[in-house]
Amino acid sequence: MLLSLFYILIFPGFLFLIVFSLAFEYADRILYARLQNRKGPPWYQSIADIVKLLFKETIVPDEADKRLFRAIPVFGFASALTAYLYIPIWGQNSLYSFNCDLIVVIYLLTIPTLCFFLAGWFSFSLYAEIGAIRTLTQLFAYEVPFYMALLGPALLANTWSLDGIITYFHENPLLILVNIPGFFVVMAAAQGKLERAPFDLPEAETEIVGGTFTEYSGRLLGLFRMTINIELIVVSSIIAAVYFPLFITNNAIIGFALYMVKMFCILFVLTLMRAGLARFRMDQMVAFCWKVLAPISLGQILIDLILKGVFIK
Repeated sequence: MLLSLFYILIFPGFLFLIVFSLAFEYADRILYARLQNRKGPPWYQSIADIVKLLFKETIVPDEADKRLFRAIPVFGFASALTAYLYIPIWGQNSLYSFNCDLIVVIYLLTIPTLCFFLAGWFSFSLYAEIGAIRTLTQLFAYEVPFYMALLGPALLANTWSLDGIITYFHENPLLILVNIPGFFVVMAAAQGKLERAPFDLPEAETEIVGGTFTEYSGRLLGLFRMTINIELIVVSSIIAAVYFPLFITNNAIIGFALYMVKMFCILFVLTLMRAGLARFRMDQMVAFCWKVLAPISLGQILIDLILKGVFIK
């Protein structure tokens, strides 16, 4: 019982994830700034932002449902935090792995997005409702290619377990090359899921102030910010587990170091996309997901099924 509490509350659970997400946010911001030829924030800026929000007053709109308004950020934060416990971070096995943990992680990653929509919709603010509609519209655009790109390697490995996927591709390393198209799809769709440029329409400051979070402040806004940071960690971790399953070792320290290297490589690519691409319009975003990403991810699944049925015994 004490060991389980340590895993959940200290490492690799709540405390570690909070610290890691703040460090990851700083790395993202400083890299983004350097790509734009700016100096960037100091190392403590992410911590200062969260501390400031925790001590600021929380204002609830008069027309909003008080209980629902306060509960939505907690549900989003808890789901993102829980998803991380099913992802391997220092070797082949996660803390609470089971046969279909990939499906559970995908499900848990959907809940924060739905919470963002509900937060904007029940704020009863024009800007927040527009942001909520954009959030839901993007959800229907990127979810299909994002999940299909993750399920392709799972079909090839004949398992819905992250541990099983890692083991299979560790034993068959050349087959990782087959999933290169899926990797490009999942990286592009991840930008939409994380609502980062060029798919940051739900929180476009130049158009709709703060979007879904316009009416949120204080600790509740801080929870949303932490949820977004943790989502970045979880999405990057699942991409690392599915598409970079090599270099498995029984040494926990070396395994964790390799995990960190993979994470920052993925962050570099995501930040490069964020810095190099201008914001899409909503119709462009939907068209790109359904006309480009979805066919490529479907092609990836077909290739995996053919390899599984014809060439792989």
